[in-house]
Amino acid sequence: MRRADRLFQIIQVLRRNRRPVTAEAMAAELETSKRTVYRDIADLMGQRVPIRGEAGVGYVLDGGFDLPPLMLTPDEIEAAVLGAQWVAGRGDPALARAALDLIAKIGATVPEHLRPLALEPATRASPRWNVAPDGLDMAQVRHAIHAGRKITMTYRDEHERISHRTVWPFAVGYHETVRLMITWCELRTDFRSFRTDRVAAAEFLEDRYPERPAALRARWRKLMQEQAELRRAERSIVHGSDQSPDQANVSPR
Repeated sequence: MRRADRLFQIIQVLRRNRRPVTAEAMAAELETSKRTVYRDIADLMGQRVPIRGEAGVGYVLDGGFDLPPLMLTPDEIEAAVLGAQWVAGRGDPALARAALDLIAKIGATVPEHLRPLALEPATRASPRWNVAPDGLDMAQVRHAIHAGRKITMTYRDEHERISHRTVWPFAVGYHETVRLMITWCELRTDFRSFRTDRVAAAEFLEDRYPERPAALRARWRKLMQEQAELRRAERSIVHGSDQSPDQANVSPR
């Protein structure tokens, strides 16, 4: 890898990570030595790239820094097109149109020798099938999430029971055949996910909810992680109970 390419990749690694990245981790990804990474970091800092950190702890890139537009690599083009194909098949109508426009823009802006990667890709996302229709406008849902505004809705669960909810939407989850609106539910005073095809009616309010959407997402992700760890611990206990007493009492030394 050329030194200029390696310097750019170091910035890319730091840009995509919110937590400090060690020189060892960067060296492994870039297939070079830690000494080379330390030297490159020092050179970047000497060029006033706002990198903070120290050896043994890790490095972060301060916010607000960006590079001028650079040409996409072949792998980046294929990754972007594959992701856009998936969205075109499973996103709401507005997102699906945007995904197709994105593919066309990539094909129009990359050099001619790279154009087949966008217009005749070797990879392809599977087409959607039996997608349940949404019961509310997903473009408006996304707008409500960005604005931090509440939604009131009439919801029908899997047992055909009707409930009326006021929710604080903060994310949309995409599955193969359904979409989930992930929210804080005022009725349950807890996080709840609702299938969008089971929404019978919805009203988009001007009322803002008291927390930032990003803060709700952070709380929800932490809760999901804790629940996953608890399930893993429970499975470990169940599997451990299947062992013989002699096996169960063996501990690593």
